[in-house]
Formats: sequence, structure tokens, C-alpha cells
Amino acid sequence: MNGDILLAALGLALIIEGLLPFLSPGAWRRAFSQLLQMQDGQIRFFGLLAVLGGLALFWLVD
Repeated sequence: MNGDILLAALGLALIIEGLLPFLSPGAWRRAFSQLLQMQDGQIRFFGLLAVLGGLALFWLVD
């Protein structure tokens, strides 16, 4: 993998992650407080879904 592509992907991830707190900090705060109330297993499940979704997108692009 080219280093430039990796940096571009990281930059895009940061842009996407920053959109909600930038556009609606109140909604982001509510979502984050709900996340803090979840069990570790629930958070891991959503993390697993995110990883699998990212791998699927990566597979489709490649």
C-alpha cells in the first residue's frame, strides 16, 4: 500500500469523525453519554461491525 493512500484514508476518517461534533455538538454529547452507559460487550460488537464494514468496503474497492 502506498503511504500517500494510507495518509489520505486517515485524513478522510478524521474528517468524517469530526463532522458530527462540529455540526451538532449537543447531539454528539448525547450520543457519547449513551455510549458510556453501554456494556463492554456491546461496544466491542459495534467495533466489530465497523471493522467488518470497513473490510467489506476495502474489498469492494480493491
